[in-house]
Amino acid sequence: MQANGNQGGGGGSGGETPSAGAQNGDVMGRDASQAEPGEEPISNSTTGGGGGGAGSGSAFSPSSQSQGPAGHSNGLPPPPSSSSSSAAATTTTISLVPGSGAMNPEQTSLKKKKRLSQGEEDVIRLIGQHLHGLGLNQTVDLLMQESGCRLEHPSATKFRNHVMEGEWEKAENDLNELKSLVHSPHVIVKMKFLLLQQKYLEYLEDGKVLEALQVLRCELTPLKYNTERIHILSGYLMCSHTDDLRAKAEWEGKGTASRSKLLDKLQMYLPPSVMLPPRRLQTLLRQAVELQRDRCLYHNTKLDSNLDSMSLLVDHVCSRKQFPCYTQQILTEHCNEVWFCKFSNDGTKLATGSKDTTVIIWQVDSDTHQLRLLKTLEGHAYGVSYLAWSPDDNYLLACGPDDCSELWLWNVQTGELRTKMSQSHEDSLTSVAWNPDGKRFVTGGQRGQFYQCSARGPSYNVVHSFEEWKVSLVKCCDSDHKVYIWHKRSELPIAELTGHTRTVNCVSWNPQVPSMMASASDDGTVRIWGPAPFLDNQESEEACSSMDS
Repeated sequence: MQANGNQGGGGGSGGETPSAGAQNGDVMGRDASQAEPGEEPISNSTTGGGGGGAGSGSAFSPSSQSQGPAGHSNGLPPPPSSSSSSAAATTTTISLVPGSGAMNPEQTSLKKKKRLSQGEEDVIRLIGQHLHGLGLNQTVDLLMQESGCRLEHPSATKFRNHVMEGEWEKAENDLNELKSLVHSPHVIVKMKFLLLQQKYLEYLEDGKVLEALQVLRCELTPLKYNTERIHILSGYLMCSHTDDLRAKAEWEGKGTASRSKLLDKLQMYLPPSVMLPPRRLQTLLRQAVELQRDRCLYHNTKLDSNLDSMSLLVDHVCSRKQFPCYTQQILTEHCNEVWFCKFSNDGTKLATGSKDTTVIIWQVDSDTHQLRLLKTLEGHAYGVSYLAWSPDDNYLLACGPDDCSELWLWNVQTGELRTKMSQSHEDSLTSVAWNPDGKRFVTGGQRGQFYQCSARGPSYNVVHSFEEWKVSLVKCCDSDHKVYIWHKRSELPIAELTGHTRTVNCVSWNPQVPSMMASASDDGTVRIWGPAPFLDNQESEEACSSMDS
């Protein structure tokens, strides 16, 4: 038990008699019997309020800890034997006068600090790693000291420091110490390769070409690992300047940034008992947040990996009032069945295709989310049953029903028909999709024709054609005139939207405004759905019929 030489936050001088000090002797700090070999017992003057400093300033060496032959489960050495120093023995066997109200040695042994469970140690290590990342190193030192835990293995601490300081030979020697702590010898080869790769690149950046060549020939190549990567590294010898090297190697350059990234890669090969994976606490919290979002029936916004996007203090719950199940606007400009609708990739426009032979482009107001007619594209003799926006939203491809052999390519900005494709009157071009590069597209139908086309220039060019590849057009429709919304993970219907009076043919969610959705119907209308505009519970319930049960 430690004597309390600092009652009330003084400087650590300890102006009490031994008996008085011993009354509070086990309030703070470790029992002296838990001190490291050769370590002086810690008095409260070093862990208390004012004068005594708590930490050495190094988050990874809270004390002179070492791994003994039979260490504690958290990596600490076992308590010293009875042959410990007389100073430590004196501290732990203070005799107290009977009847003074103080505890005798037998009583104090019952008050020894409870041994932490593995889970408790893990939590302390995770908190310590996070605090270290914030630069609160003295706080980490004190946390490790008071808990008796160790943030990471001493060999791992040395390895970390040598990597960050660019002392590559010492870092390689550290790998030999870590060899007995990893699961496979092959892991050490991978780690050494990563170290030498960084060493090689830093030599090149410094203009030390001969030293870099020496690393490549005499250190990297003999590892006989990832020879393809070695060939790529050898090509960097031809880089004429630093910027060229960084660009080709996709490397941040010599310094803290690249070494930190290297260390993150190296940590993944070490057991967590030796060195925690990088930013482990943040990873666990992010997983918890994502799990809550996945389980939330009404969460339909993009997943934001930033933990600041939502509170960690309460469980995540989305209100049904925020869900797009209320009709905000009805578009009636089409004069026949509306077969298709699709928002642009940037969410600022909506295209609708109809049996009335037209495509209408609607503009979405960024503030009110109301739509207004922007352009009408006419001339589709068979009607329009499918639409596809180009990746940059400058062009729109339009297809017809099963008996249509034509495909239209429109310039959305000018409203002009760029080209009309018709290979054969026997074709059925009912579906189309853009290549992500925006320069090519593929189209096909139910009669077996399939074409890959280039959209360069004023016309199109068929690059490849295939036969007997049938493309079936799957429509999102329901004959009961309702729109059903399903949860993609739980596979449960969570809402049904009413309002259309005939079959619903298509539904499109705005990719940039998750609370906006459009539906097209044979009743000749397009409905725009959004969250309930009022906070009144009864109105919200009427607008959206929940199907959670």
